Amino acid sequence: MSAKSEKALAELRAFGLSYPGAHLKSPWPNHADLAVDDKTFAYLPAEAGPFSISCRLPHSSAQALELPFCEPTGYGLGKWGWVTATIEKGTIPVDLFKDWIDESYRKQAKVKRLRELDAGE
Repeated sequence: MSAKSEKALAELRAFGLSYPGAHLKSPWPNHADLAVDDKTFAYLPAEAGPFSISCRLPHSSAQALELPFCEPTGYGLGKWGWVTATIEKGTIPVDLFKDWIDESYRKQAKVKRLRELDAGE
């Protein structure tokens, strides 16, 4: 993974972990995905591959899928609004992916967590 990808990954992981109840979850070796109450809300790349992120986007998945670097997430998750972006070269749109993390967190989190989040904004 390039230095730019590592920097973007660190920024996105820190952003996701700032949400109430967010924690790291490692369902596979070398992964540290974002979860809330043990429900994953962002699959992040293994440290050895190209940059990728998968999020559940109930409101913006159709728009996201119009982007050339996006596709429905595999393993049947795409039918539930999960979208995967893979950036092999070029600029990583960190702000866009922060919006995705926010949308995905809000879909996966319990109402109690959403109240905590909204109270802190």
